[in-house]
Amino acid sequence: MPVFMNPFHKHDVSEFEGVLIPFGDADRHHAVIAAHDEKLGTKDGKPVEAEEGDASATYSAYSIEGLREEIDADLAASGHDTAYDRKSKVINKAIQDIGMGPYQWKLFCLCGFGWLADKYVNDALSSPWKSSANLGSPAFGSNQGVALTLPSLTLEFGPSTTQVRYTTCALFVGLCIGASFWGIASDVIGRRLAFNATLFLAGVFGLAAGGGNSWIGTCGLFAALGVGVGGNLPVDGALFLEFLPFASGSLLTMLSVWWPVGQLIASLIAWGFIPKYGCDNTLTSCYLTEPGVPCCSKADNMGWRYSVITLGALTFLMFVCRFFFFHLYESPKYLLSKGRQAEAVATVHGIAWSNSRKTWLTEEILNEIGGVPDAVSDAKLSTGEIIKRQLENFSTQRIGPLFGTKKLGTMTALIWFCWATIGMGYPLFNAFLPQYLSSSQKDSAPTPTNIVYRNYAITSIVGVPGSIIACYTVDVKYIGRKGTIAFATVITGILLFLFTISTNPNFQTAMSSLEAFFQNIMYGVLYAYTPEVFPAPNRGTGTGIASFFNRVAGLCAPIVAVNAGSVNPNAPIYASGALMLAAFIAMCCFPIETRGKQSL
Repeated sequence: MPVFMNPFHKHDVSEFEGVLIPFGDADRHHAVIAAHDEKLGTKDGKPVEAEEGDASATYSAYSIEGLREEIDADLAASGHDTAYDRKSKVINKAIQDIGMGPYQWKLFCLCGFGWLADKYVNDALSSPWKSSANLGSPAFGSNQGVALTLPSLTLEFGPSTTQVRYTTCALFVGLCIGASFWGIASDVIGRRLAFNATLFLAGVFGLAAGGGNSWIGTCGLFAALGVGVGGNLPVDGALFLEFLPFASGSLLTMLSVWWPVGQLIASLIAWGFIPKYGCDNTLTSCYLTEPGVPCCSKADNMGWRYSVITLGALTFLMFVCRFFFFHLYESPKYLLSKGRQAEAVATVHGIAWSNSRKTWLTEEILNEIGGVPDAVSDAKLSTGEIIKRQLENFSTQRIGPLFGTKKLGTMTALIWFCWATIGMGYPLFNAFLPQYLSSSQKDSAPTPTNIVYRNYAITSIVGVPGSIIACYTVDVKYIGRKGTIAFATVITGILLFLFTISTNPNFQTAMSSLEAFFQNIMYGVLYAYTPEVFPAPNRGTGTGIASFFNRVAGLCAPIVAVNAGSVNPNAPIYASGALMLAAFIAMCCFPIETRGKQSL
């Protein structure tokens, strides 16, 4: 395999010799066989001998007729039954039979790059406040959202400690636009191009943001950065899921482990640059002082710029790894939607070849199940149809079924409520906590900046195991998804309140470290649990609206912080804790537990 690979190379099945096996001789995945038995009444994938007079007939899971029965059973609840949908289901079965392998594990790491960037870019906009000139307080490096820019922007450009919080608002505007745009764009221009473009934009504007010459200009660059970063989670998550065998679906929860890793990287970079190359925190911006008066200038305040540029360079390096050192096959579902059936089959052959496995998928089998492309009119989707399907997710016809029964309607309302409350509670604590507490300690000496970032690094490290533990506890009997997420959320809320009872840096480090640990459990389970509770025909609608509420609530968080914080510096912390406890109450009322059950 060459070191540099053409990322847009179109494949043919002839490139992957030795991977094709007759369908009747295929080694089908045990989860597929189990589903076949459950839905069609077979045993070990083979028909049970019918009693005399029984007119019903089922077919072996190792026959084309049995495969057709599997597809018919899946489509009965899908809401769509076109040639495209039938063939898409066949490809899903083929990927499931190939199973988990090196290709998916490499993709797990590369998708993790996007989640990592999402985390450290958000962290780059909140920081332990270290100014004693205005607030006379210790810096709090033990909080979750250590940032690299907010205090430095105040020192250099002159916005007040309240106004500068709108920088985070600018980032969230970009994140909302990116999340909305790239989700649809990936269905129009292809997963592969969107997968690379999001990280490319994040890297370019991350590098550019370090050169901002004004506060407004820097906010604009951070908003543009958010457009790229905002597409990472929806595009990377969807792409990973399309190549992931259903039996390995819990790995989607595991992706959240990249968040604390990103947080750790941000803290270590900040620790190296900001204390050494930042302005003295007793100085005022040169924009607000008379000539000749000592002030904070660009030349004296390069630490935040070095940090942001380093993160931008790291993001661009991750883009290079994605683009040149890993050959991403285009999504077979996208290829099908464009009528490129032969390439879709070749992609599945490529996955089998990368995993040293066999596959039974051929164009003939696709045509047998879904029809010959020249003979059917709905074998591909136009750009308009793709966008229409995306917009249908938010139509009343799509939302209505989510409230079709009392149980499902209650679940839908509660899960959306949790996404909104957590979406606002998370940034209220993580992005602004140091500034909230600082006004209550006017007589205290500032904590050395290097201690601030050291403490934050400790917090980041402690948070990493949370996502890993969540992958285990969600499948433990009597705990499951509901027990894990509810317990983690209530502990998170309690720790937020406990954080305010002492201003001792060591105490705050301990509280924020524990909060980081349980918070990562909470978010990891929430991301995996949400799509599981919705039925397949409306899953995109339910998860899409949940994500929308999360981003909008996050966008409102800086506004709440600015206004509530001006009344009582601790008010946003209390609000964050209260929101977490409100989410916990809602979680206790969840009527659906998905542990050990297949999605509807």
